[in-house]
Parts: sequence; C-alpha cells; structure tokens
Amino acid sequence: MSDATPAEGLDLPAETGQPAARVRLRHFSKSLPMSLLRAREAVMRHFRASLRHFGMTEQQWRVLRALTAVNTIEVTALAEDTFLLPPSLSRILKDLDERGLILRRTSQADLRRGLVSISPLGLELIERAGVESEAIYREITGRYGSERLAELQSLLRQLEDCLDGLDSGGSHGATRRPG
Repeated sequence: MSDATPAEGLDLPAETGQPAARVRLRHFSKSLPMSLLRAREAVMRHFRASLRHFGMTEQQWRVLRALTAVNTIEVTALAEDTFLLPPSLSRILKDLDERGLILRRTSQADLRRGLVSISPLGLELIERAGVESEAIYREITGRYGSERLAELQSLLRQLEDCLDGLDSGGSHGATRRPG
C-alpha cells in the first residue's frame, strides 16, 4: 500500500483554463511533522501536571532550563535556543522577572541588547521541580528503555543536523540546540 493517497478537495487554481492537477499527499497520520507533534504531546503529557504544581508553563520551564546552562545570555540568543518567538519570549521574561526567577540587565557594550540570567530563586525552583522532572524521566526511561531513548535522541539529532543544511526559505534557520 502506498503512503501517498489522493488529497480530497485540493484542486489547484487553473490559470490556463485547464483542469487543475490533483496533489498526492502522504496520509496525514504519516506526515513527519504530525508524528513529531504526537510524540512531543505524549512526552509532555507526563510533565504538565508537575509544571502546573510549580506554577509554570512549558515555555517558562524551557526558558529557565536554558538559563541553567549559561551564566548570562542575550535575549535574542535565548529566543533561538528555546525556539520561542521574540514577542512570546518577551512576555515570558516579564512574568519570570516579576516573580523574581530571572535577572535582567542591559549590555554595557550595546545598550540595545538585553541580557538575562537565572536568579537564585529561579535556581531554587529548578532544583525543586527538577526532582519531579527526573522522576518522570526515570518513568519514561523505564517504559521505553534507556538504550532506545538514547538511540531516539541520537536519531533526532541526526535528523536535525541533516536538515539544517536545507534552508527552505520559510525556516527560521535556528541551528542552536536547546540545553
């Protein structure tokens, strides 16, 4: 059986007066982006309750985790590392700053650039939430297997590396890997 099936209702506009060609797309369930989203959702389902318990969203956790890997980082680099759009990151940083979880300042070398680091209170939160996070990782590893999980992470890195060279014009070109 072929992965490609005719897509219903996808007639392309006919500028020449000729009938439009039908586009053959693989079945929706076999689309790589959807497979990755389903896998991400399956993983995140296990972490969400813990994040809510600590009063954090997935994106806030991602930012705090990224900040634990550096002393200080420019906001633009943080957006790239966390795969967040700058306006979204700006709102997240505002909230984290108001809660005292991060420290913000302006670069002395270039006053237009913002710098961010995690605060002692943020590190304390990461430490407490990290205990639950690691327990969830142990559960996932126990169910899936440590070798298979390591292989999956390796395959995903290889896929990312392979596709990094294919800038399709619509990609954001982020080549930095989150920590």
